[in-house]
Amino acid sequence: MENLLVYLKNYKKESILAPLFKMLEATFELFVPLVMAAIIDKGIVGQDMPYILKMGSVLVLLAIVGLASSVTAQYFAAKAATGFATKLRQALFKHIQNLSFTEMDIIGNNTLITRMTSDINQVQSGVNMTLRLFLRSPFIVFGAMIMAFTVDVKAALVFVVAIPLLSIVVFGVMLVNIPLYKKVQAALDEVLGKTREHLTGVRVIRALNMEEQEKEVFEEKNETLTNMQKLVGRIAGLTNPLTYIIVNGSLVVIVWIGALRVESGFLTQGMVVALVNYMLQILVELIKLANLIVTMTKAVACGNRVQSIFEVSSCLDSGTIEDFIGQDHKSYIEFNDVSFTYKNAGQQALAHIDFKVAKGEVVGIIGGTGSGKTSIVNLMPRYYEVTSGQVKIAGKDVKDYSLKALRENVGMVMQKAEIFKGSIRENLKLGNQTATDEEIWQALEIAQAASFVKAKEGQLDYWIEQAGKNLSGGQKQRLTIARALVCKPDILILDDSASALDFATDAALRKAIYEMEAKPTVFIVSQRAASIMHADKILVLDEGELVGKGTHKALLESCKVYKEIYDSQFRKEVKENE
Repeated sequence: MENLLVYLKNYKKESILAPLFKMLEATFELFVPLVMAAIIDKGIVGQDMPYILKMGSVLVLLAIVGLASSVTAQYFAAKAATGFATKLRQALFKHIQNLSFTEMDIIGNNTLITRMTSDINQVQSGVNMTLRLFLRSPFIVFGAMIMAFTVDVKAALVFVVAIPLLSIVVFGVMLVNIPLYKKVQAALDEVLGKTREHLTGVRVIRALNMEEQEKEVFEEKNETLTNMQKLVGRIAGLTNPLTYIIVNGSLVVIVWIGALRVESGFLTQGMVVALVNYMLQILVELIKLANLIVTMTKAVACGNRVQSIFEVSSCLDSGTIEDFIGQDHKSYIEFNDVSFTYKNAGQQALAHIDFKVAKGEVVGIIGGTGSGKTSIVNLMPRYYEVTSGQVKIAGKDVKDYSLKALRENVGMVMQKAEIFKGSIRENLKLGNQTATDEEIWQALEIAQAASFVKAKEGQLDYWIEQAGKNLSGGQKQRLTIARALVCKPDILILDDSASALDFATDAALRKAIYEMEAKPTVFIVSQRAASIMHADKILVLDEGELVGKGTHKALLESCKVYKEIYDSQFRKEVKENE
C-alpha cells in the first residue's frame, strides 16, 4: 500500500494543508469547554450578563472559524484523494496494457476489473478520510487529556486510564479485520466473476434451461460473501459499544470525583462541566477514529490488492529495433525449433515447430481443435513468448524489435470479433488514426464489408452499440478484418476470423486479399479445408506438432491428418470453392 502513495506527490500541498486545517479546527474546539466553564463560573454564578454575552460571542467566533477551517480542510482532502485515485487508475490501466497475454490469463479479467473499480474507490475513500481525521482525532484525544490536566490533575488521571483502554479496543479491531477484509474482497471477485460469466453467456444459459442451476451457484457465492461481510461487520461493530462502555464508565468516575472535589472546594461546577465535555469530545473523536480505522483497514487491504497487480511484471522485454524492414527472400518468416507452453499448463502447446515463409506468401494453418493453430500465430506479434527456439521476421528475432514496431506491422484479426462502441469510422481508424475515408472504403471492399456499410444509415458514421450488439456476427468479423487492413500491415493474420461468413463471402474475401496490390504476407487459420486449399503453403498441426507442410495437392498425398480433415468435410462445398 505504501508504494501507491507516490501518486500523491503532485498533491503535496493539499496533503499538508488538509490535516493542518483540521488540526486548526480541533484547536479551536479544545477551547470550547474552557469558555463554557468561564461562562458558568463567572457569568452565571456571578449573574454577569455582559460577561455571558462577551464569552457567548467568543463561542460563536470559535464556531465560525472552526467551520471555515473544516470546509477548507475537506476541500483540500477531496482534491488530493480524487487526484490520487485518478493518477492511480491511469497508472494501473497503463501497467495492465503492458502485460502480456500470459499475465492476463493468470490474473483474470474479473480481478482486474475489481482492482480498477471497487478497490481503487476504497483506497480513494481511505485517503480522503485519513487526510481529514488521522491527525485530527488523535490530536483531539490527547489534546483533551492535556486540557483536562490544566483543569484538575486528579480528575484528569481518569483520562490516563481510559485512553489506553480505548486505543486497545480500536487498534485491536483493526488488526483482526485487515486480513478478513482481504478475504471479503476475494469473495467479491468471485461474485463479480460469476456475474460477468452469466451476463456474457446468458443466451446459452437460457437455451440450455440452466437458469435455476445458475441461480443456485450465484446464491452460494453471494452467501459466502454475505457471511464474510457479516463476520467483519460483527467484529467492527464491537468498536462502538466497547468504546461507549469505557467512556461512559469514565464519565461516571469523573462526575463522582468532580462532585467530591467541588464539595471540598478544589473544583468549581464549571470545571466539572469542562471535564465532562473533554471526555465527550474524546468519545466523539474515538467513534470517528473507529470508523476511520474501518475505512483505513478496507483501504489498506484494497491498496495491497492493487499493489499486487503492479508487482506483476510482463515477461516480455521490448527490443530496440524500430524499423520493420521487409526482405524478399525465402526466410522472411522463420520458426526455428519453436516450442511453447502456456503458464502452469501440464503439457506443451507447441513442440519443435520448423518452417519458413517467403514475403508475400499466403499460408494456411489447419488442424483439429487444440492442435496449436492460434498458439503459432500469437507468437509472431509476441502476445506470448516462446518457451524455446526462435521466431524470426525479416531476418531478425522478434525479440529484437520494439513491441510497438512489431505490432504496428503484424495485423492480427482474432477469433472473437471485438468491436467497440462508436462509429464505424472510429472503429476502423483505431490502428491508424491518419487513415483517410478512401483508404477505409478500400479496406471495406477487400473485407467484403462495403455493401452492408453503404446500406447503413450514415454509412461510416453509423453508430455501433457496445460490443457491436447491433451488428451480426459476420458483419463484426468483416469489420475487424477491414480494421486490420486499414493499418496496412506487412503481415496479416486471420485467426479463424471468417468462421461466421458463408462460403461465397469467404471465397470472395480470400480472392480480394490475393489480388491486393501491396499484398502482405498472409496467415489464414481455419477449420475449413476450403478456406486454405489455395494457399501457397499449408501448415498442418496435430496435438502441437507440425505433421505436414506443403501445397494442398502435395498434402493430400503425403499427410494423413490433412487428408482426413479434407475427406471429413463436404466435397461439394470444397468443389464450389475450387
